[in-house]
Amino acid sequence: MSSAERRRWDARYGSDDPPPSRPSRLVTVLARLLPRRGRALDLAGGAGRHAIWLARRGLRVTVADVSSAGLALARRRARAAGVRIATTRRDLDRDPLPRGPWDLILVFHYLQRRVWKRLPGALRRGGVLVLVHPTRRNLERHAHPSARHLLGDGEMSSLFHSLEVLEFKEGWLAETRHEAVFVGRRPTLGPN
Repeated sequence: MSSAERRRWDARYGSDDPPPSRPSRLVTVLARLLPRRGRALDLAGGAGRHAIWLARRGLRVTVADVSSAGLALARRRARAAGVRIATTRRDLDRDPLPRGPWDLILVFHYLQRRVWKRLPGALRRGGVLVLVHPTRRNLERHAHPSARHLLGDGEMSSLFHSLEVLEFKEGWLAETRHEAVFVGRRPTLGPN
């Protein structure tokens, strides 16, 4: 990621109009599929809206993000909520994923296919991967994000063949965006 883009994210998290603090309904409705114990990675988790919710559910959560300002806000919000989270500043264009294995990896609105390919291998056996991302149909109602930051329609369903699909949906879902939602579990048996 360029330093200009990193500064843009820092400015966004440091603005007078802070990002949402409540978790997305697209994530919370998946609660029945998510572990309540173990280690969770909130990848590109910014200000911690999902990390705090996961920590309240009993997980030991690490938020990885490129923005120092976002991570600082996540730590402040976690303290105010009475939960503990770990944070790590990572530029996933250059830096490795935080060391696993993870019982849960959550990726909300971060599209980096090269990084996504590594996620199943970072899960513990039986670990769960959750991805939520808008698709190109989103442009029918919203100018942003641009097409280069969107999934192709139907693309998400073809990306993770090594995982058992627990849930997949794509459409005009909560929060007025055309989203793809994928939940997959790493098999408990089989090759490493």
